Amino acid sequence: MLKRTPFYELHEEAGAKLIDFGGFDMPVQYESIRKEHKAVRNAVGMFDVSHMGEFFITGREALPLIQHVTINDASELKPGEAQYSAMCYEDGGIVDDLLVYMLGEHEYMLVVNASNIEKDFEWIARHNSFEAELQNRSDRTCLLAVQGPKSVETLQKLTETNLSGITFYTFETGKLANCDEMILSATGYTGEKGFELYFNKNQADPEGVWKAIMDAGSAFGIEPCGLGARNTLRLEMGFALYGNDITEDTHPLEARMGWLTKLEKGNFIGKEALVEVKETGPARQLVGFVVEDKRAIPRSGYDLFDEEDNQIGFVTSGTRSITMDKNIGMGYVSRELSGEGRTILVDIRNRKARAVIKKPPFIES
Repeated sequence: MLKRTPFYELHEEAGAKLIDFGGFDMPVQYESIRKEHKAVRNAVGMFDVSHMGEFFITGREALPLIQHVTINDASELKPGEAQYSAMCYEDGGIVDDLLVYMLGEHEYMLVVNASNIEKDFEWIARHNSFEAELQNRSDRTCLLAVQGPKSVETLQKLTETNLSGITFYTFETGKLANCDEMILSATGYTGEKGFELYFNKNQADPEGVWKAIMDAGSAFGIEPCGLGARNTLRLEMGFALYGNDITEDTHPLEARMGWLTKLEKGNFIGKEALVEVKETGPARQLVGFVVEDKRAIPRSGYDLFDEEDNQIGFVTSGTRSITMDKNIGMGYVSRELSGEGRTILVDIRNRKARAVIKKPPFIES
């Protein structure tokens, strides 16, 4: 039996195509992925991402626990700030990527991927030898992502909080659309200006919040958006997707996550393995590429070759860029062949299409 978010009936009423995603019955699209994608790039769109997981870590040693299980340095956070991070296994493989929110002194929220909620919670709990309390509040937390250049104007109609003053990767707690306590976070997965809105479904009217936002954005042509558009938008920015671009078989230094891997901080799970990789250099790198042939769309699992027809890697994500009108993808290739501008070949149904390596993002944000 698939789980459903509090917005499920609204998705059905809107005629959304629903699929199993991470154990949830989620909308992949409403009218069309193209229309939803363009709405976010040009105006505003709203996603139900309530399938994501929210863990709350509190107590005197909440920060030491987070420092132990994540690779970024959460000690740099101040209340009202968020941070992109990841958790690793002892061998450096990625448990999950996540967001860390500092809600207050000794109080944090971790936001994890839907398909990894149980695994992540068990992993953190297993390593909680600290004076810290860990709670899984995923089932009671609603999360809406309102994204696009008109997102501020849309949401400002519904709150007295100055949304323009909330800078990237910061947040405030305020009232919005008759929900008295909502985290208004300037984060997102699209590359556009936008907000992620967290609130307790038992302390608000979720459908009322959804309808209020849709009404406020109607003047700008707001569209309800599904996971299909979320994928095309994130891929244009080169954002990694767990299960595709990053997995337990990949590590941060080969996955373009070296910038958030703080090896100089204290000990954390996976550090020893990552220090060793840092010294020797990763054998492969996650790269972006643009396919020259408009008919050739790369897909996850396709093989990559060099110009001498030697296999050098594989595709992890691929799509047709709606913004660029070109086919784009990401994948792992041998490090010595990962330079920007290098020509590679994508094996698409036994026909090799030429592609050029390009460092993401593929479009300007």
